Amino acid sequence: MTRPDSAATVLVVAKAPIAGFAKTRLTPPLRPRDAARLAASALLDTLAAVRASSARHRVVAWTGELAVAEEADAIAAALRDFTVVPQRGNTFGERLANAHADAARHGAPVLQIGMDTPQIDADLLDGCLARLLATGDSVLGPAVDGGWWALGVTDPRAARALVDVPMSTPQTGEFTRAALRRNGFHVHALPMLTDVDHYADALAVAARCRGRFAATLALVAPADPSAPRITPDLDLEPDCAITVSPAGSR
Repeated sequence: MTRPDSAATVLVVAKAPIAGFAKTRLTPPLRPRDAARLAASALLDTLAAVRASSARHRVVAWTGELAVAEEADAIAAALRDFTVVPQRGNTFGERLANAHADAARHGAPVLQIGMDTPQIDADLLDGCLARLLATGDSVLGPAVDGGWWALGVTDPRAARALVDVPMSTPQTGEFTRAALRRNGFHVHALPMLTDVDHYADALAVAARCRGRFAATLALVAPADPSAPRITPDLDLEPDCAITVSPAGSR
């Protein structure tokens, strides 16, 4: 299906899926290399969704050595369809703000996501892009754990607010909304998703998504008869749909 062009940029903030470097909070119960394999699958699913979306520009802010990553060849092939920029900054907030600045060079609004929500698909991304463009301000997709999975801005100065936001806390989403509002930006809501930080998150997401992530988790899940079984359902829809509200709704 050919999608109408969306005058916006999707920015993916990603790290090389290397054992001991990526998805360390999944170990245990997963072995470090298996956690990295799962991270690689999540990244590849994410890049495929972005590539299938209507975004006019696609950017990846990258850190880590791709050559030693799991699925290095597949990731390298997928990245050919993206502008790849290095992550810059000492803190995660600085790296996010700088990645937004780099992505904004295309002169279009930027929707930033990570590689922890492999359940997203092109339809969900297009809905998020439509809401960002309709509001003309900023949008934030909350995560179940209190963080956020997506941030969209039409003014790159909004992302500078991330520099002082404590990251990876149960209040990160609240702190981010407050920081944006203090700087004069309205914050419009996107759907809430589960992002994969812990093994229970991986089970929940794999049960509701298609693609590499669910298949990989089914392969690497611990052989414990008491552990939940992973049965990907290829007929399920993504976590949630999105309805575009008129500009100015909050």
